[in-house]
Amino acid sequence: MDMNSKVTFAETVFAQEVDGEMVLLDMNSENYFGLDVVGTDIWNAMQENETLDEVFKVLLMQYDVEDEVLKKDLITFVEKLKENGLLKVEV
Repeated sequence: MDMNSKVTFAETVFAQEVDGEMVLLDMNSENYFGLDVVGTDIWNAMQENETLDEVFKVLLMQYDVEDEVLKKDLITFVEKLKENGLLKVEV
């Protein structure tokens, strides 16, 4: 996955933050997904930034973590959301 990729959220996904954690509802599958605090921070950063590289830079300022660890975790998170049909990744 290219860090210059853009993330587009599925129109059928509704997100609501509850007590600092994000709850996602996919209207197509009628499945709920819960994101912990870190997942919520990533979700919010993806909504506010255009590319994965921009999201990466925002998260790098928020968390004390090595660049490569953060990049790997971000890509893994995005791939899981993509596999569940919650977003699309465009190069």
